[in-house]
Amino acid sequence: MDTFDGIEVTGPIGDRFDEILTPRALELVSILHRELGVRREELLAQRGKRIQALADGGTLDFLAETRSVREDDSWRVADPAPGLVDRRVEITGPTDRKMTINALNSGAKVWLADHEDANTPLWENVVNGQLSLLDSITGDIDFTSLEGKSYALNDGNLATIVVRPRGWHLPEKHILVDGKRTAGGLVDFALYLTACGQLQIDRGQGPYFYLPKMESHLEARLWNDAFNLAQDFLGIPRGTIRATVLIETYPAAFEMEEILYELRDHSAGLNAGRWDYMFSVIKCFRTRGRDFLLPDRNSVTMTVPFMRAYTELLVRTCHKRGAHAIGGMAAFIPSKDPEVNEFAFKKLTEDKTREAGDGFDGSWVAHPGMVDACREAFDKILGDRPHQVDKTREDVHVTAEQLLDVRSTPGEVTEEGLRSNISVGIQYLESWLRGSGAVGINNLMEDAATAEISRSQVWQWLHTDVELSNGEKVTRDLVERLIEEEMATIKDEVGAEAFGKGRWDDARATFAEVALADEYADFLTLPAYERMP
Repeated sequence: MDTFDGIEVTGPIGDRFDEILTPRALELVSILHRELGVRREELLAQRGKRIQALADGGTLDFLAETRSVREDDSWRVADPAPGLVDRRVEITGPTDRKMTINALNSGAKVWLADHEDANTPLWENVVNGQLSLLDSITGDIDFTSLEGKSYALNDGNLATIVVRPRGWHLPEKHILVDGKRTAGGLVDFALYLTACGQLQIDRGQGPYFYLPKMESHLEARLWNDAFNLAQDFLGIPRGTIRATVLIETYPAAFEMEEILYELRDHSAGLNAGRWDYMFSVIKCFRTRGRDFLLPDRNSVTMTVPFMRAYTELLVRTCHKRGAHAIGGMAAFIPSKDPEVNEFAFKKLTEDKTREAGDGFDGSWVAHPGMVDACREAFDKILGDRPHQVDKTREDVHVTAEQLLDVRSTPGEVTEEGLRSNISVGIQYLESWLRGSGAVGINNLMEDAATAEISRSQVWQWLHTDVELSNGEKVTRDLVERLIEEEMATIKDEVGAEAFGKGRWDDARATFAEVALADEYADFLTLPAYERMP
C-alpha cells in the first residue's frame, strides 16, 4: 500500500481497506506514535518496576503524591455526553458484521464494540471491524449467514457505539512508523476517529471509547494527551471525545480518583472489569504465597471481601465526581437446556440487582438474550431516572487493607478447578489463534480475560507448591499430564476431523509456554500474537 513520511503498512490490503487506511488516518497514527510512543514505552517499563517492587515485599496503597487531587472536592468530570446519559444495560462483543447488527439491535443502551479482549488482532479483524462500524453508522451494513439467514439494522432504538481499543501493552505489527511497530490501541483509536468521529458528531452523538488495562493515572494522562492531539489534528473541539475507563487492574483500583481527574474533560466514568481484575491480583502478587492465593476462579464471587471493597469504592469514587459507575460482565449465554437457563437467569438477576442496589448506573451482558433481564433489574431501582449519580454512597470508606484482603476469600483449590483452567484456556487460545476472540464455552461467553486468569492460576499454583483439596501437590508433571488428558477430551468432543483442522497444537504450546515457564509472561496475548500472521 502506498504510504508516506516513514509510514509502512505491511499487512495485506483487502476489499475496501482504503476506506479505513486513508492518508489522513495513517498520518494521525504517525503523529500519535511520534508524540507519545516513548512515553508509552516508559510507562510500560514502570509497570515492570512496580511488579518487581511487589515481589520484593512491597505493597499497593493510595498515592501520597496525589492526595491533593483526592481531597479537593471542587472538581467534577464533564456532564454525560449525548447517547451516554442512560447506560442501564450495555452489551459487549466483537465488531464482525453479524455481532455489530445484533448488538445494535439488542435493546441495550450501549454497545461496547470490542477491538480488545473479545477480538483478536488478526490483521483482517483490525480493519474489517472498522468497516463494520463505519457501515453501521452510515446504515449500509447487512449480513447473510451460510445458512441463508439475513441480518439488518432496525429502524430505530439502536445502541450507542463505544469502541474499546487495545491496551497500551499490545503492538500493531502491520503498521510501522519509522521502522517501529505502533501501539495497537492508538491504531484502533485513530482509525475509528478518522473514519467515524465526525459522522457520529453529525448524528448528535460523538466518538466514544472504553479504555482497558491501565495501571496508573499517568497512563490515563497519556490517553488524554492522545485525545487532545487527535481532536486538534482533525479540527474537533476538545472534550468531544468521551472515555470510560475499565478499572480492571489491581494498581488502578488505588488510583481511581486520579484517573478520573486526568480524563475529567473527556471522562464518561469507570467500569468494574471484574475478570481482568482477578487476573491482575494474581499477576501482581503471584510470588507472595498464600496471602494472595485465590481458590478456583469460579468460586470467587463479587461478594467476597476484597471484590466487594473494590466495587463499592468504584461507585463512591464515580458519584463523588459526577461520573457514571458501570458494573461488571454477566458472561452467561442462553442455553437449550431449561435447567441451565433457569440457573443462568437467576444468577444474572441476583448479580445485577446487587449492582443496582449498590449504586451502579448500568452493567454489562455478553449476549442479546440477557439484555432484558439486566434492564429489568436496573429498572426496579432507577425507574424513569437515567442514572443514580446522585447516590453518592458517603457511607463507603474503603481502606487499602480492605482492597488487599485476598486471604479471607473462601474456597478451595481443586483438581476440577485445575482441569477447568487448562481446558478452557486451551479452548479459548485455539479460537483466538484462528481469529475469534469471543468464544462460547460451557454456556459462558469467554474472552481473553478468562484465558489470562486460567493460565495465571496454573502458574501461581505450580510455583507456590499448592496442594489440591484431594491432597495432591501441583507439580509440573501433574500439569503436563492433565494437559494431555484434557487435550484428549477436547479431541473426543470436537471430533477427529475438526480437531485436525484446528490450531490445537499451537494452542497447547502457547498455554504450556505461559503456564509452565519459570518466568511469568505479562500477557499471554503477546506470545500468541507472534504465532498469528
